[in-house]
Amino acid sequence: MHVVLTACVLLASCGTSTAPNAEPGPVRMRAEVVEVLPHDPKAFTQGLELDGDRLYEGTGLEGESSVREVDPRTARVAKKVDLPSPMFGEGVTVTGSAIWQLTWKDGVAIQRDKQTLAEVRRVPYTGEGWGLCHDGQRLVMSDGTDKLTFRDQDSFDPVGEVRVRSGSEPVTRLNELECTPDGVYANVWQTDTVVRIDPASGSVTATIDLTGLLTPAERANTDVLNGVAAVPGTDEFLVTGKLWPKMFRVKFVTAG
Repeated sequence: MHVVLTACVLLASCGTSTAPNAEPGPVRMRAEVVEVLPHDPKAFTQGLELDGDRLYEGTGLEGESSVREVDPRTARVAKKVDLPSPMFGEGVTVTGSAIWQLTWKDGVAIQRDKQTLAEVRRVPYTGEGWGLCHDGQRLVMSDGTDKLTFRDQDSFDPVGEVRVRSGSEPVTRLNELECTPDGVYANVWQTDTVVRIDPASGSVTATIDLTGLLTPAERANTDVLNGVAAVPGTDEFLVTGKLWPKMFRVKFVTAG
């Protein structure tokens, strides 16, 4: 999810035949660009979430990790707090007056005051931290596998989990997450694909192709797509990537 690139991601096995009575597969969708916005090309984006007109972004890399409040229209950083080295920052999400921030292999989640970004406390967890979102009642966390873990929004204690499947195949490398009433959207690391997941069953209900947002020249000095944030009150999303010079306001529409 972070620095090393490989060529293969398991969304579903190639050439798998569909059984006669199998349920329909995920809906195929694409991103329709509504607006192009600036983005800090030095931000190694790990988490992205809109709260009203404020954009909260978590960034990664050892010695460069931070959480920041950003003006989404200008990319101006209004507030920024760095993580102590060698912590590697990961997904972030807002829960009321607090922000939770994951770390990759450090085994702690950091709860912060939303207004100041100041650290309030740290809570340990087992395994890696990748993506995080809040569905209004609980936290949803990814760890790079096919598992989503549900956690108490106050204590961070695990309260359940679900395995993500596209048909009968596991969907792994689930990274940055966004909780919406339609399901949990997840970036699939090392791809230009976002999947929409039914959190009750773990079934992938849609796959969204975000190929081609950046030109080949723009993509040359960037890392992978990572960052999806629902725009409140609309059917639109903000999407970006690690070290991307742009952020895109998009609609997810059925692929032709």
